[in-house]
This record gives sequence, C-alpha cells and structure tokens, in this order.
Amino acid sequence: MVLSFLVLISSYGKLAAQSNSDSIQTPEVIKESTVILNTEKERFNYKRLIIPGAFIGYGIASLTVKDLKRLNFSTRDEINEHRPDHIKLDSYTQFAPAALVYGLNAVGVEGKHNFRDRTIIYGTSMLITSAITIPLKHIVKEERPDQSNNLSFPSGHTAIAFASAQFMFREYKDTNFLLGISGYSLAVFTGIYRMLNDKHWVGDVVAGAGFGILSTELAYWLYPKINTMLGGKNKNTATMVMPYYQDKSIGIGLVKTF
Repeated sequence: MVLSFLVLISSYGKLAAQSNSDSIQTPEVIKESTVILNTEKERFNYKRLIIPGAFIGYGIASLTVKDLKRLNFSTRDEINEHRPDHIKLDSYTQFAPAALVYGLNAVGVEGKHNFRDRTIIYGTSMLITSAITIPLKHIVKEERPDQSNNLSFPSGHTAIAFASAQFMFREYKDTNFLLGISGYSLAVFTGIYRMLNDKHWVGDVVAGAGFGILSTELAYWLYPKINTMLGGKNKNTATMVMPYYQDKSIGIGLVKTF
C-alpha cells in the first residue's frame, strides 16, 4: 500500500512537471532576491486534479466498499501486531515542507515567489484545507481506530502535510525538481505515522493526501484574484486569517506580511 502510494506521488510530480512544460512561458522578474513568475494569465490545468481526485475517490470509497473496508482493518491489525511506539512527530512533520520553503529562501535558495506572495498562497491553502476537512469530519463521523472519537475521516494532519508538500513542489519544480518533490517524503511519513499511532485508517490518510494537494492547487489558481483584492503587487502589506484544527482544538491564526 505504501509503495503504491509513493508511486502515485512520483507520477503526480512527473505529470505536473510535464503539464508545466506545455504551458506558455512568461517573463521572469527579479524582486527581493526571489524569482517571481507572472501568474496573472496562468490557466488552471485540470490534469493536476487527476491524482488528488483519485486519492479522494479512494478515500470516499473506503467508507462503504467492503474490500476497501477490510483493507482498513487488516492494515490496522498488521500494525498492531508489531506494537509500534506511538510518537508525536507527525504533529510537526505536517508543517515541515512549508517550513523548508521559508528556510531555503532565507539562505538564498530561491523559490517561485517572494515572502509576501508565498505567504498569501500558503495561507490560502491552509484555509481551504481546514474548510474542507473540519466540516467533513463532523459530517462523516467515522470512528477512529483507537475509538477515541468519531472524527477520523479525513486525516487532517495528512491533508496539511500534503498541502505543505505540494506548496514546496510548486515553489521549486521549475528550478530544482528533486528538491521540489523531497517534501512528499515528509508528507508520506506523516500519513504513515497517523496509522502507526492508531489515529487513522488507510482510507482516511489517502483522502487527506488528496484534499491537501487539491487545496494547494486551488490556492495557486486563486492567488492572482486574491492578490488583486489585496491591492496588487504594489502593496507591501497583507493580512491573512486562517482557521486551525489539531488534536480536538480549533483556533484562528493571523498572518501579516510587510
């Protein structure tokens, strides 16, 4: 299961890279030591929905299809036979790819957008991720493997992890493809440990990955419109409010750029 998961992720990276090469190249403008590509005329490429759509479809099917439900239980039983130690690293690795983007830019490894623009994009991605996963948890009401509550589907940690990994991929795919896809390893780690910690079924994790990738793709598509609403690129400040959900806690985060 993990192997096929990794193969799909690798295929997604190649597909996105190929679709990008088919698009019209636009002039580059250097600003604040960061490469910024003109995204105003960028069209939404529906090929980018294939992999997240497949992940989401699998996750939804796992709620009702008997064979997939059996896979959920057999995977959990296999994990419990080995009695893995429960660790909390997945609560941190979900944000690691995004943190790497900021860290790499800070040391001079340029990405696609400057600080202000990528913060708006990532904030939008987190907003969309939360807007999808939090209501679904309360609508579906799937019981967690450890029976702690009925908020298992989809995996919020995995959704954030793959939204962050997709953010890293989109920022670096044009300049350093291998660096761009490296964030997926941290996202896969997060998803696997959600299962090892007995918090999610396989279907929850796969669906979370799909929702996370989809959220970031929507954020990049919406960015030109949001940027216009915030006053365009001539504005030096912007504010983003993001809902936050983790470990039964709901809050609101504020991001302000200068």
